[in-house]
Amino acid sequence: MHFNPYGGAAAELAAALVNADPRSTAADLAALLRAQGYRPVGVLTDTHAAELTSWARRLAPVFTGEVDRVAHVNVLLAETAARPYISVHDDRPPHLHFAPETAPTVERVRAFTAAGLAHLVCEDPARLGHCARPGCAVVYVDTSRNARRRYCTARCANREQVARHRHRARDERGAGMLAAGR
Repeated sequence: MHFNPYGGAAAELAAALVNADPRSTAADLAALLRAQGYRPVGVLTDTHAAELTSWARRLAPVFTGEVDRVAHVNVLLAETAARPYISVHDDRPPHLHFAPETAPTVERVRAFTAAGLAHLVCEDPARLGHCARPGCAVVYVDTSRNARRRYCTARCANREQVARHRHRARDERGAGMLAAGR
């Protein structure tokens, strides 16, 4: 499924931040931002890394559904004081920004991710999810055609399927032993 840049790219950046190791360094988070197509302004410091990690913890409940998504995202939007405007820079076509281009990276990331999650909550909140495999805390934006994604990766889906198969096989063996009088 194709999302617009703020519902998709921003929500995917939010998911990447939530999934990042909470002990990520400033360099790790700068690399994560660049990998997501987001260019940091200036150098990220350890203080910035701590602020982004804290922000990621605030974003997580939107994916897991532990909160009223609308109310929670409204709080996040209010805190970012996002003010949308159209920007043209770096030979890119006109696109929306939610914080001044010259604002510190943390401020821009907060506004971008809050606005992206807001867009997706309005468009299709079921596209925000977390892995169904017990013990996996990964969150994701479901871009599948049929919006039925339940696992973060095929690997987690396979692990869960193997675990269910082993459980059924064990139950069947136990039932067979009981029937045989063992």
